[in-house]
Amino acid sequence: MKIYTKIAIGLLAGAIVGPLVGPKIAVIEPIGQAFIKLIVMLIVPLIMASIIAGTASLGDIRKLGRIGAKTLIFYAVATALAVYFGIFLANVAKPGTGLSPEAKVQLSKQHQSELLSKMKRAERKPSLSEFLLSLIPDNPIKSMAETELLPIIFFSIFFGIGLARIKEKYRRPVVQLLEGINEVMISLIDIVIKLAPYAVFALMASVAGKFGFSILIALGKYVVVTIIGMLIFMVVVYSLVVRFLGGTKPSLFFRVVREVQMIAFSTSSSNAALPVNIKKATEELSVPQDIAAFVLPLGATMNMNGTALYQGVSVVFIAQVFGVHLSFADQLMIVLTATLAAVGTAGMPSSGFITLVIVLRMVNPDLMSGLAIILGVERILDMCRTAVNVTGDAACAVYVAESERKRAARKKEAPSEA
Repeated sequence: MKIYTKIAIGLLAGAIVGPLVGPKIAVIEPIGQAFIKLIVMLIVPLIMASIIAGTASLGDIRKLGRIGAKTLIFYAVATALAVYFGIFLANVAKPGTGLSPEAKVQLSKQHQSELLSKMKRAERKPSLSEFLLSLIPDNPIKSMAETELLPIIFFSIFFGIGLARIKEKYRRPVVQLLEGINEVMISLIDIVIKLAPYAVFALMASVAGKFGFSILIALGKYVVVTIIGMLIFMVVVYSLVVRFLGGTKPSLFFRVVREVQMIAFSTSSSNAALPVNIKKATEELSVPQDIAAFVLPLGATMNMNGTALYQGVSVVFIAQVFGVHLSFADQLMIVLTATLAAVGTAGMPSSGFITLVIVLRMVNPDLMSGLAIILGVERILDMCRTAVNVTGDAACAVYVAESERKRAARKKEAPSEA
């Protein structure tokens, strides 16, 4: 039986067993948490070895800049498109018009303390200048210890550039060592992934046992609109990207990434799914190691298409609940703010909710109290949007790889045509 089939069985079994047992099922949650910690344990050495070796192997620093520009433009455009699509869906479906006053009060009171905790985390969001400065680590070892991906990526690229500039006799042994470390990390990932079905069952059962299905009934329309929107965006937009920009059959692409999606869904963490995403992209989607090692870690931190769509739906939903009209300027502000807020968002559980706090504060602070209403279904939507996020990362890697292949082919043919 394929591993993704086992993971799917674990998800389904957890969703069924959890509500039957109830909150007590949370006793098995440490099994899932142990799996996440094992995956996260491998992220730093895998990313550093891959990026440093890949950057040093590129030789041409202009290629690195070209790949970086393509990646950032793709992520920015896809994120903005996702926010707009979410706003459009919410305006058409109007999920916030059917919630009773009693349900609003009950849901708000039920999650008020948790909301205050998350809002305090949102207050620590740095300014743009602070964010840019934070990319440069004061202490690379500290960044590694705290799994701060963007500073690690910056340091790794910088180290790789320095490595590319030294003599071959000094560079080659270091690159070989890093390539060996990379192979070891991939081997360890294969071992850890065998535990995934059991971890997924534990995580899913814990979530379903804690929340049950009652909360979904109260907020059913909002949840359905958001999830359907994510599915449409994922299937339509990513299929078009991989087919026409990536030269890959969508059926092959989605078959390869479904294991990554399931891990992202069950853990609500783009970081936890990152090692598997890199492995699948390089081994089954023909993405070169140097491109995968750059594009995918960056995407785990910056590319939040599912999160952006969720934010678009959520802001309009809360406004509809309170009967607040959002003007065209307000909705444009949602697109701009949500796109910018996605930059630097940690690829960890509930990070999308933190950026939603920032978006609401910018658009209309009077709507902030509505966050407590949706907090009850936050975990379920977090799982769904993380699966969309990692799919977008893989689609971008396929696109960048194909564009580089085409560029190399054109460059090779140019002399003969002359």
